[in-house]
Amino acid sequence: MKKVVIIIVLALLAVGGFLGWRLYKKSFESNVQKEGYVLIPSHSNLAQVMDSLSPYLKNPEDFKKAAIAKGLEGKIKAGRYHIQMGASNRTLVNKLKAGLQTEDTFRIKDFDDVYQMIGRVSKKTEADSLEFVKAFNLIARKKNLNNAEDLKPFFFADTYNFYWTVSPENFFEKFEKDYNQFWTHENITKEKKLGLSRVQVYALASIVQKESGGKKDEQERIAGLYLNRYKKGMKLQSDPTVIYAVNKELNFTKTINRVYFKDLQIDSPYNTYRNIGIPPGPICIVNKTSVESVLNAEKNDFIYMVADTKRPGYHLFTSDAKEHMKNAEIYRDWLNKQQIK
Repeated sequence: MKKVVIIIVLALLAVGGFLGWRLYKKSFESNVQKEGYVLIPSHSNLAQVMDSLSPYLKNPEDFKKAAIAKGLEGKIKAGRYHIQMGASNRTLVNKLKAGLQTEDTFRIKDFDDVYQMIGRVSKKTEADSLEFVKAFNLIARKKNLNNAEDLKPFFFADTYNFYWTVSPENFFEKFEKDYNQFWTHENITKEKKLGLSRVQVYALASIVQKESGGKKDEQERIAGLYLNRYKKGMKLQSDPTVIYAVNKELNFTKTINRVYFKDLQIDSPYNTYRNIGIPPGPICIVNKTSVESVLNAEKNDFIYMVADTKRPGYHLFTSDAKEHMKNAEIYRDWLNKQQIK
């Protein structure tokens, strides 16, 4: 009798051990055959998750069983998930239930307008471009602005991290917070000393941004030059404003690389060859250093500048009209030799 009991116990232990091993294998052993990222949309069901995950799994059926056993259905969190080598079914299920998604990198460049930025950003978010436009237009109206384009000063060109599921409202909140932090009492005091409105500061900063190509070491000098022209009642005559005016006329579907005489005639409030004063708004999304360059503009007597052909990306500055004409002629000859149209 004792032998029978012992045999039964051993058999149960063997079965239990086998089942335990199977449970361990399904739950804790690695089931990922390659690393990558998956996007799980809102309101996804288990079948949709399986479609996304299967290419990364050694045994999709084992994952499905583990997911059902742990009650994943109905508790799936949307997101962009990093699928790591060595991850077990248990790890994957817990990640999807807890919403432990991975942020993505968003590079906000000096886009000509907010809608260009939206088009680029929405490629990395669950919300599409139309949702962003609608949300930004509503935010703009609440701020007594016309539309999303008027929000341009709130954005700084830089690199940011966001989740794929970020809403347009939360996306904007991040930039508005940075904007408010930038405008310290010290910077507001500098702004008042310049005698410029906030929009004028950003418009001038955008010209500096484009003229400098984003290089910091000339920005304060360029800002000083344009402030000199503005205070003297001269036209700013900035090529980037003409480029912006032409591109805006074309709804930014085509980009010109060189300004010709015919382009200087375009009837636009942004054309600083036709209009005296600072444009009605920024011609691009700026970075912080461009705004800082206006607030800390160099005190100089320069009123002319032209690209330096010997130092690409830099400029020759002068206060003498004849000297400027010589520099400009050299630059035009260089453009023609380079066949820049």
